[in-house]
Amino acid sequence: MVPRNVFYAQSGGVTAVINATACGVIETARKSKRLGKVYAAKNGIIGALREELIDTSKESRSTIAGLRFTPAGAFGSCRYKLANAEDNRREYQRLIEVFKAHDIGYFFYNGGGDSQDTANKVAEFSRDQDFPITCIGIPKTVDNDLPLTDCCPGFGSVAKYVAISTREAGLDVASMAESSTKVFVLEVMGRHAGWIAAAAGLAKDHRNDPPHIILFPEIAFNRAAFLKKIKETVQKVGHCVVVASEGAQYKDGTFVADAGAKDAFGHTQLGGVAPTLVDMVKVEHGYKCHWSVADYLQRAARHVASKVDVEQAYAVGRAAVEFALAGKNAVLPIIVRDKTSKRYKWHIEVAPLSKVANVEKPLPRSYISKDGYGITAKGRSYLAPLIEGEDHPPYQNGLPAYVTLKGTMVRKKLRPFKV
Repeated sequence: MVPRNVFYAQSGGVTAVINATACGVIETARKSKRLGKVYAAKNGIIGALREELIDTSKESRSTIAGLRFTPAGAFGSCRYKLANAEDNRREYQRLIEVFKAHDIGYFFYNGGGDSQDTANKVAEFSRDQDFPITCIGIPKTVDNDLPLTDCCPGFGSVAKYVAISTREAGLDVASMAESSTKVFVLEVMGRHAGWIAAAAGLAKDHRNDPPHIILFPEIAFNRAAFLKKIKETVQKVGHCVVVASEGAQYKDGTFVADAGAKDAFGHTQLGGVAPTLVDMVKVEHGYKCHWSVADYLQRAARHVASKVDVEQAYAVGRAAVEFALAGKNAVLPIIVRDKTSKRYKWHIEVAPLSKVANVEKPLPRSYISKDGYGITAKGRSYLAPLIEGEDHPPYQNGLPAYVTLKGTMVRKKLRPFKV
């Protein structure tokens, strides 16, 4: 049997370790005589529709290995939601045409909940078209909100970055609080789940250490209670450090800050909770305040990536190929924590895409302190192992030496397709 080719695509917001997953996919596929070339989509599913495929066989072994140390999406990602096949078959038919034209038999889609939904639908549609494609989802999201998997590749490194930033910024504020800034607000990602904000709690070793307040999407924001807590903390500690999830919201579900737009998946565009909170504090208490938004910095900080996160990201990429070779379809690898061991141990298992697609896993209430402004011992126990270990990239002239791909494109065989 002639080996069929592999198609890999990155989707949604990128992470510090998504390329480590790509490395796992490509290196594992190259070792198998049952697989042909690995093609990667340029800019995610959009590239698939446009027949813009990168031939990874043109990349050297050392360049592919270097992906393990390189942040962001080396092949390009996108936020693009395919319509339901029942409503609009055009895009799904186009994907099958591309797969047929390039003899692709395996589709690996590296993304979050929306992406797993897409992979599942492609698997179903390809069967209906009598051109079955082996579709394997690969988990990735800094939000850590995919169900079934214990954690999501990308989260551990963001968690480490946020915890470090909280500790370091807290030292800065403490040193200047007597005559300058008394309140600092750090805004982090997290639309409906407060996992990233919770990670800031790892910076707190003692009662008066920052963060003094964490705002979670899971806990309704109370303006009066928040301002009271700010004042009490400043009076007691001398300053106050707040870490706020971008998805902080009032009891009625209204976001504290709403950018007023929607993304391709229909999600509300968030941003601006930090300056909104600072304005509240200034008006109510008159304190000098500063704020910062972690934004892309938190998900691109490969220089402080968690070793555990890097290893897990590579492992799910490798496992995806192994699952495909074992004949599995419409599944994804998940990370399972060994709860019988005192030391942190994990392994990879398999889960159906249908159980993961479009399902969000919120931060458990048991991980949040009784007053709603911190994390519990149980929350710390879950989070702490995920930021363990250092996996520094190689450096050159004082800067990380990240790889750049040749990006050799495969010759197109089909007519243009408008996305």
